[in-house]
Amino acid sequence: MRADHDGADGQSGTGTEAGTGAARPPAAAAARERSDPWKVAFVGLLVVSLVCVVTWILLGSRLLVVRDVAVTGLDRVGREEVVSAVDVPTGTPLIRVDLEEGADRVGGLALVESATVSRGWPATLRVEVVERQPLLAVRVGEEYRLVDRDGVRIEDSPTRPGTHPLVRVTGEVEGNDAVRAAAAIVEAAPDSMLARIRLIDATDTDAIRIEITEGAVIEWGTAEATGDKSEILRVLMREHPPGDGTVYDLSTPDLAIVR
Repeated sequence: MRADHDGADGQSGTGTEAGTGAARPPAAAAARERSDPWKVAFVGLLVVSLVCVVTWILLGSRLLVVRDVAVTGLDRVGREEVVSAVDVPTGTPLIRVDLEEGADRVGGLALVESATVSRGWPATLRVEVVERQPLLAVRVGEEYRLVDRDGVRIEDSPTRPGTHPLVRVTGEVEGNDAVRAAAAIVEAAPDSMLARIRLIDATDTDAIRIEITEGAVIEWGTAEATGDKSEILRVLMREHPPGDGTVYDLSTPDLAIVR
């Protein structure tokens, strides 16, 4: 009986020591726990330092600043005129350039239809220009004024270019809806048809009338469904070749007739 009691006591003592050992963390683990705040502080300091360096490079250094303005899409407009309009001094940090505002300033030039300004890292400001293109001719005295879809004057010519139909409207040419309607017809017309148009009479935008070189007349109607009307006209002219006095009535596209 005594032996049994001693054995039980031994097991109890062993279990207590094991339990005590498991409850206490090893010295190495405790040291790691004590060092974790320093690691967090170090990582935080590193991140802040990187942010400061990047901010300085973008805003304060001379590494990423405008050194050149690259302009594309020019024909009639001069490069210096565009550079002056975008108005970004050399040495300006690229990140600080207001791209939208610069594009609006360039787009305000008389012969510019639209403009896009972008950053070309590390030191270039890129300006892509879309110039206004002449589509129609307006008779002014003995000359012709070539205008775009908005009626903006592009250039003057002593003769009418064959691919720029004469347009007749009432009121001011620039900003005239009748000019826009005539321009839409020109843009939708195939090249083979464009050279045959002599006059687009848009004095009444509900009854636009087109005269072509063969002496035929196209009663276009309103400016609506221009694309559909252009395709219908192509089919009608193939089936019924134009002649002097021929009339193509497209005022109602679904009921287009030739007479």
